Amino acid sequence: MKIIPAIDILDGKCVRLSKGKYDTSKIYNKNPVDVALEFQDNGVEHLHIVDLNGARSNKIQNYKIIEKIIRKTNLEIQFGGGIKSDYQIKIAFESGINKVIAGSVAVKKPEKFIKWIDYFGFEKIILGVDYFKNKVFTNGWLNEENISPITLIKSFLKYNLKYVICTDIEKDGMLSGPSFSMYENILSKTKIKLISSGGIKGIDDLEKLLKIGCDGAIVGKAIYENLISMDDIKKFNLKWN
Repeated sequence: MKIIPAIDILDGKCVRLSKGKYDTSKIYNKNPVDVALEFQDNGVEHLHIVDLNGARSNKIQNYKIIEKIIRKTNLEIQFGGGIKSDYQIKIAFESGINKVIAGSVAVKKPEKFIKWIDYFGFEKIILGVDYFKNKVFTNGWLNEENISPITLIKSFLKYNLKYVICTDIEKDGMLSGPSFSMYENILSKTKIKLISSGGIKGIDDLEKLLKIGCDGAIVGKAIYENLISMDDIKKFNLKWN
């Protein structure tokens, strides 16, 4: 299982939100590039980047910072936030992003999402499923959609969807533990490579996510609040890799 540290960028700074609410943002570093370099120096290979400004608009907003991270590190980057058009996704891949996360497009324009899987390849497209009380939310978690996470995921299986990031908005940034029951439900009904997101508070959570079959785990606030250290991550990787 891959442990994937998260960098959420809001107004050019590295922040974390609670339950996706922008007015709860806490700044952890004013330079996300420094954070990415520190992760790399500690042996991290994968990085999850979200452009929070972009998530609520129709294009990537913190583009220059993301370009710097790509240029100055060798990290494999999965990116989401503001990619809602063919032009934006093309620019993202041309800039060096390895995988693109699409959520709003998948719900509102599924034919476009299917085209992206076909054109760019299922290894490069991740379905982002953000939900609250079993309803999917889009556009930076502003809009409630009339579809459940499992229904959304199943709708794309026949189009060779491979990767899903599933985030319980109620748990995101709360350090209250992941949504194990949701992940178990998804994995019992699909053969998807599932990346967990939201609520991780310690190594015990990572152990359990590995046990239930998650392919990856995104860790954000637990790292920034020193509940999970880089040494903890190294030991976890040595134990299971």
